[in-house]
Amino acid sequence: MSSPLFDLSGKCALVTGGSKGLGKAMARGFAEAGADVFISSRNADELNAAAAEIGEGLTVKVEWMVADMADRAQVKALAAEAEKRLGKVDILVNNAGINNPQAIDEITDEVWDRNVEVDLTSVMALTRALVPGMKQRKWGRVIHTSSVLGVGGRLKRNVYCACKAALIGLARASALDLGPYGITVNCLCPGPFLTDMPGKLLNDEEKKYFADRTAVKRWAAPRELAGPALMLASEAGSYITGQGIVVDGGAAVNIL
Repeated sequence: MSSPLFDLSGKCALVTGGSKGLGKAMARGFAEAGADVFISSRNADELNAAAAEIGEGLTVKVEWMVADMADRAQVKALAAEAEKRLGKVDILVNNAGINNPQAIDEITDEVWDRNVEVDLTSVMALTRALVPGMKQRKWGRVIHTSSVLGVGGRLKRNVYCACKAALIGLARASALDLGPYGITVNCLCPGPFLTDMPGKLLNDEEKKYFADRTAVKRWAAPRELAGPALMLASEAGSYITGQGIVVDGGAAVNIL
């Protein structure tokens, strides 16, 4: 039997970017803890398959909806549909994100605008839409997926670093706004997790470099973010708010 501190029975969670990678892993972790789950992404086939995996062997409800987080109307519709189908949203994980590497003197307006809309503005818009219900119920958990690049930098990751750093600032301010209503707001800052995004952006030499920088000498599996997310989403994390929690296998301590 799981600890009541981590029990999410009766809770409902919305995870954006939930069809694969970190989002799917966190959604499965919530479902295993007893939460009903709603996931979104831009691909219906991936969402359908992910929903089956997330709910496999469990009795919780798993719903999904296609939504492009670069479209403000779709973000608003996602919030409404999640509340309609689940009855409420207690836990919001703003996980959807994109990364288009460009040097500072090469950034196009199109890339900048779309990245900011998906990685930052949609987080504000979705949080804004769902916190009224959390405030009314006097309980809520908001988790933004930032990155170690939100506290550091990397070549040609200007837009991504800027947005991920902004999420930490957003969480700090929102935590002060929402704390009196029993709502915590935090960021997870993953390091080298082996998902599709780094798999496509990095070559084998770069992948080895990141693995070697960690204390554990390896990349993380997406499942390894489910535990930290569950802590923040449950009563176990009730006194943690306004924080950016780095989950990087010890890479940040390796400064030489």
